Amino acid sequence: MVLPVVAIVGRPNVGKSTLFNRIIKDRLAIVEDKPGVTRDRNYAKAEWMGHDFDLIDTGGITWEDGKIEEEIRAQAEIAIEEADEIVMLCSVVNGVTDLDEKVARLLYKTNKPVILAVNKADNPEQRSEIYDFYSLGLGDPIPVSSSHGTGIGDLLDEMVSNFPKEIDNKADNTISFSVIGRPNVGKSSIVNKLLGENRVIVANQEGTTRDAIDTPFTASDKTKFRLIDTAGIRRRGKVYEKTEKYSVLRALRAIDRSDVVLLVLDASTGIREQDKHVAGYAHDAGRGLIIVVNKWDLPKKDSNSGKDFEAVIRQEFQYLDYAPILFVSAKTGQRIDQIPEIVKKVYANQNQRIQSSVLNDLLIQASKLVPTPLVKGKRLRVYYMTQVKSNPPTLVVFVNDPELMHFSYQRFLINQLRENFNFEGTPIKIIPRKRK
Repeated sequence: MVLPVVAIVGRPNVGKSTLFNRIIKDRLAIVEDKPGVTRDRNYAKAEWMGHDFDLIDTGGITWEDGKIEEEIRAQAEIAIEEADEIVMLCSVVNGVTDLDEKVARLLYKTNKPVILAVNKADNPEQRSEIYDFYSLGLGDPIPVSSSHGTGIGDLLDEMVSNFPKEIDNKADNTISFSVIGRPNVGKSSIVNKLLGENRVIVANQEGTTRDAIDTPFTASDKTKFRLIDTAGIRRRGKVYEKTEKYSVLRALRAIDRSDVVLLVLDASTGIREQDKHVAGYAHDAGRGLIIVVNKWDLPKKDSNSGKDFEAVIRQEFQYLDYAPILFVSAKTGQRIDQIPEIVKKVYANQNQRIQSSVLNDLLIQASKLVPTPLVKGKRLRVYYMTQVKSNPPTLVVFVNDPELMHFSYQRFLINQLRENFNFEGTPIKIIPRKRK
């Protein structure tokens, strides 16, 4: 499911990053009381009253001469273009400024819902001074205090009221999978081989594919697939071109729309740090994951080459020990035809449900193998396990005290689940809860 996207924009030093942190309930954005601190866009998922959405924090928009100011404005414009809804943030301290009016004129042209919020309204006197902001022509201003949390609930209520209704994209039983990876690893070539036709431009140049491209196709066994090719995800510090940064957000949204993700690595260049960042996006999203090593025709190999490369992958991607690995060559077509079948198996593993009685038999056996941990003289007691959702498989474990459920014991339970059931290709989530 594609989440609504909300962008926070405004001139410098009105508190956009503070508002961003307040909404996502984390200090992800750098906050400093001087203009220009946020020079890029921050992305994060947020939730309000059961509504999930993506939130973008942008740098302050200015029209000053200078490369940095020009770049910040370009990034804010990208966020505005990609957003479904925009929050324009002003500050009651300075009143309506010329820059506020310029930003408002920029937003007039978007034809998107715009909510006007006036920040730093920390007390009743300041909240009474917001009426000047009606002159911006963006509707009723909402007084907020990002630092104290005042008015944030009203702002969020207004935001979610504009969200489009959720659409069920799974009615046709189509399996959606995306192809991700850093630039120039051969994603588009793999797509072309899979489809048997040149539906995507292929060039030996980084950043050729700008947008996420959806292509439906049907396998020989009548299984319906939707293949999403994405632009290469570059390391943030290396991305300067406007359209490149737009592509990064498109790729992240493509992952959100996927059931299964193919992480493409380059056998000729080996594993790079950026590969780990790319994989992290899919893992954090809870998607099924398959590691595809492309260009396997290029390196010199012996009988142990595959095992050696797989060992390196397992060492570098320890958190992806559940992901199957496939060595392919888009150039020669080697093993490309195996991809749809593996995607189908991973999708089935993601969506399987285990009966609670079976899970609790496993829980009894697990407690005999490894005693529950003792923390500060208090022992964890595990009473019951049940699966509450699939895709990814999510299990709630009822215990005497969730604080005693150490990560290592969660990992032990996950390993027991993997040994007894086929969860290859999918992450497993365990949520400890106190028994009432």
